[in-house]
Amino acid sequence: MPLQILGLNHNTAPVEIREQVVFAGDEVPRALQDLVQLDGVDEAVLLSTCNRTEFYVMTNDGGREQLKSWLQDDRKLDPSFSESMFTLQDEDAIRHIFRVACGLDSMVLGEPQILGQIKDAFRQAQQAKTLGHRLSLLMQHTFGVAKKIRTDTEIGASPVSVASAAVNLANQFFAGFTKHTALLVGAGVTIELVAKHLAKKNIGRLFVANRSVERAQELAGRLGGFALPLSEIEGTLPEADILITSTAATEPVITLEQMQAAIKARKHKPIFAVDIAVPRDIEAGAGELSDVYLYSIDDLDKVIQEGQGSREAAAVEASRLLDEEIRRYAGIERSKEVVPVIAAIREQSQHVCDDVNAQARRRLARGESADDAIAFATASLMKKILHKPSVTLRKAGEASDQELIDAARKLFGLDTD
Repeated sequence: MPLQILGLNHNTAPVEIREQVVFAGDEVPRALQDLVQLDGVDEAVLLSTCNRTEFYVMTNDGGREQLKSWLQDDRKLDPSFSESMFTLQDEDAIRHIFRVACGLDSMVLGEPQILGQIKDAFRQAQQAKTLGHRLSLLMQHTFGVAKKIRTDTEIGASPVSVASAAVNLANQFFAGFTKHTALLVGAGVTIELVAKHLAKKNIGRLFVANRSVERAQELAGRLGGFALPLSEIEGTLPEADILITSTAATEPVITLEQMQAAIKARKHKPIFAVDIAVPRDIEAGAGELSDVYLYSIDDLDKVIQEGQGSREAAAVEASRLLDEEIRRYAGIERSKEVVPVIAAIREQSQHVCDDVNAQARRRLARGESADDAIAFATASLMKKILHKPSVTLRKAGEASDQELIDAARKLFGLDTD
């Protein structure tokens, strides 16, 4: 069965759609098990991040359509959702996976986090036992390609991240940060980077809210900030000039009512907010409030594009190397298709050898000389092995099948002159 990809990402769907199909935690192994129960789906890997949800499967076209129907039913999606989906197959699918792993398909060109996310998806598929021989080899090769691209090009140089883009956007909104207060919601890698960028720009006060207060305390303590649980966000919101969120919550952690109350308490002093999470952490309606300037992860795209120009040349070189790796991998895959043919030829030839060998031994047992037995064996072997090819080539000559005749010359290493 061929390799197929079904999915959507930041290039095909806005955050409002992407957040409907995020798989996290226990949902991932459950989804993987559902996939391999579909008719025609042999292997499956699920990659789900804030910017993409993509299914890498070994299946036929029928299995792919079943997967699409399963996703629509599982997430209770409107039929129009399919307009945001893309499908790829065989070499195009291989190219896409390589590009994703190298960061060439990321919102932040060359960002390294995606490779770690793919490795996590690989391990989850291993644990769920939905990873077979073909996808396993492809993923292992993908990791090697990503390492080569990062080693041989400057694709990872001059780092631009979602975190730095969020802080740069805030810097355009405020003249400086020293007199302002930032409230960060979450304590993962992205929020940690945001906190470090704000600290470098001398933010006046820094609050970190997180479900795990210990994690928030650890992060805030290193940067001279204050930690609080999510339950105390409502009381701290009125103090926040800058609000940046990035949690793994499936529902908004900051509601429209909370934002309305905060604006009222601030006497309509504006709040600059960036919601990096998918699904979104801040209820969408908050962006309609006149004193709230709310940006989603998709809104950061222009800021990011402006900051990564130095990576464009590296991306060109990376794409060239990627083309070479795709050709090499595709060649390896195609060569596997003839392995059963080679095995069958060898098995058939071995049967002929065993038969001739037995006949030669019987001749020796009857008293024939070794020279006569050897002469018989070699002549008999040549005749038996070449009989079918000779018959086929005669028929090719009668039918003027020059393509088969030329293939025979090439196969047997004959002079084409």
